[in-house]
Amino acid sequence: MPNYYRPTTRADALAALAAAGEGARPLVGGTDLLVGLRHHTLEPELLVDLKGVTDLPEPIVVTDDGVRIGPTLTLGELVAHPVVRGWFPALVEAALTVGSVAIRNRASLVANSCNASPAADTAPPLLVHDARVVISSQEGDRTAALEEFFLGPRRTLCGPGELVTRLDLPRPEEGSGSAFRRLTRRRGVDLATVSVAARIDADGHVVLGLGAVGPRPLRTEPSAAVDPADEAGVDRVLDEQLEIASPISDVRGSREYRLAMLRVLAKRAVLAAADRRHPREMAS
Repeated sequence: MPNYYRPTTRADALAALAAAGEGARPLVGGTDLLVGLRHHTLEPELLVDLKGVTDLPEPIVVTDDGVRIGPTLTLGELVAHPVVRGWFPALVEAALTVGSVAIRNRASLVANSCNASPAADTAPPLLVHDARVVISSQEGDRTAALEEFFLGPRRTLCGPGELVTRLDLPRPEEGSGSAFRRLTRRRGVDLATVSVAARIDADGHVVLGLGAVGPRPLRTEPSAAVDPADEAGVDRVLDEQLEIASPISDVRGSREYRLAMLRVLAKRAVLAAADRRHPREMAS
């Protein structure tokens, strides 16, 4: 069993992580970490429990420019927050598919992102909403776009002795809309076979976030402007946007099946996002 340390300050937590190097793992919700320990797929030397640290960023802070999310915000708290529900509907839809109510009430959005699973449900909407992470160490803080943060399966920019202390989401442009769609083998708790988040702005530019169709969650570049009522135009945009997908065949579905369903879900997500595009009074 690993050693256990429960610091009360961020400085002590970072010092412990730095001292143990690759042998340390931070603990927040533990919904993935404890499963890995139980099955011996993860065998760290030290667990650094962050729940007693009093000077971490607040769980959630809303400003005129966006939302700042700390490492202790749970998915349950996220989906219940009125500003998040108004500004980031795709993220709420994705978070509601994660596990069960009990899991969402423990799982941290930041920690979920740090797992860097190619099939992570919250990753596609975070990508289309231009999320950035703040990575802290004893040397100071640095920031990175979430798209750059994901390096590969279970690999991120966060190295030994570092800790993601905040996730920043800019306020969406007025008149934009977002949506999330997901396919699994069964109803209930299961990994995504394919997932898609779509964001479309007031001018019709589309950005997609894709899950389970590559070695890491993927984000497309903004498309040319398209009228969602123009089915042929939407199809052309999807032809271009989905070229980055490179799914594999595994127990959850073949490559061919994933590509076919990715196209279906992407179109549904774009049209649903477009339906939410009408100007509205955004919470602040």
